[in-house]
Amino acid sequence: MRRIAILLALAAAAGCGQAEQPYTPRQAPVQATGEATEQATPSGSEPPATVGVGDELEVRVAWPDKVDQLVRLFPEFYADSWAAVVSGGDRYLRHVEPTLIPDSVEWVAGFTGKGQSVKGVVRLYDLKTTVMGKGAQVDVCVDETRMTIVSADTGKAISPQPDSSRAPYLQTMLAHRGDDGVWRIRQFSNSKEGCSP
Repeated sequence: MRRIAILLALAAAAGCGQAEQPYTPRQAPVQATGEATEQATPSGSEPPATVGVGDELEVRVAWPDKVDQLVRLFPEFYADSWAAVVSGGDRYLRHVEPTLIPDSVEWVAGFTGKGQSVKGVVRLYDLKTTVMGKGAQVDVCVDETRMTIVSADTGKAISPQPDSSRAPYLQTMLAHRGDDGVWRIRQFSNSKEGCSP
């Protein structure tokens, strides 16, 4: 078991793929399918602080003062990736550049192939962005200490739990803005340093 950043290889993509519509929050929860769900948010307003992933996982986000598509990118990818583990689907792939798709799919399969699911609460906080033209760096603290990987059949915790359950970690993401104006993830890395509980 490894966290998202370890399983996602660092990759630099030359292109941005086909143009796609910016993410629009769902207007009603779809808990039965396990998709990440949130309430509809008027354009320009702060998104919900809690995103439900199925019936068992909550992703709580401490949003900065200014929220735009770049700021939303990692929280949405994170929640949608766990939703794919819970119930399938490929919604999470809209957030990454083409060269990162195989590793993203492999990460999901690393859980589903073992019959695993997830429950509990995750916190995403201290989210910071630095924009450099069409490139950007996003740093966010991820606290998975109250999240548990479980058997999808029994609901019981697997052993051992991932290292990320021991302490918050710093997730760094490089993103690129395509000609369609949409930010997509290009690279991941992480560090055990830089985040306090």
